[in-house]
Amino acid sequence: MPTIGVALAIPEPWASQLQDYRTAVGDTTATMIPTHITLVPPIEVEPDDLAHIEKHLTEVAADNESFCVHLRGTGTFRPVSPVVFVTLVEGISQCEQLAACVRQGPLDIDIAFPYHPHVTVAHHLRDELLDRAFEDLSDFECEFDVSDFHLYVHDELAGWQPTREFPLAPAET
Repeated sequence: MPTIGVALAIPEPWASQLQDYRTAVGDTTATMIPTHITLVPPIEVEPDDLAHIEKHLTEVAADNESFCVHLRGTGTFRPVSPVVFVTLVEGISQCEQLAACVRQGPLDIDIAFPYHPHVTVAHHLRDELLDRAFEDLSDFECEFDVSDFHLYVHDELAGWQPTREFPLAPAET
């Protein structure tokens, strides 16, 4: 059964910058994970369900408008989970609404923790490395427009691969 996820891709140059940092701090999984904001965490699905899932995602995208994300500073889920992340200071509610819409129909899943949009920069590392990531990226900042989201499929050798893009509706001005 394929394992899929749905996420907002972080654009360049920030995607590579954050992924390179994640690798440099010792998070060896980073090379297999494109820099992103999760909407649906990894789940296994039946291969026959992919067409229905893609139809659902197309409808969700058409019903949700493009928006701006502003990333600034760091946060952590410790002690609950050994994760350091870059925080959103703008686009939080739009991510929450989009994630709620995506996690309906064929993707109606229970999630382990309350949804909190973020960009992971260190995961399952020693405390001193998590502390370092928290400090090193505390002044990180960027802004970008989100005009689509992606369906990712996990490949054992290549990691997470975007397989389809779902354009959001243009923002009304």
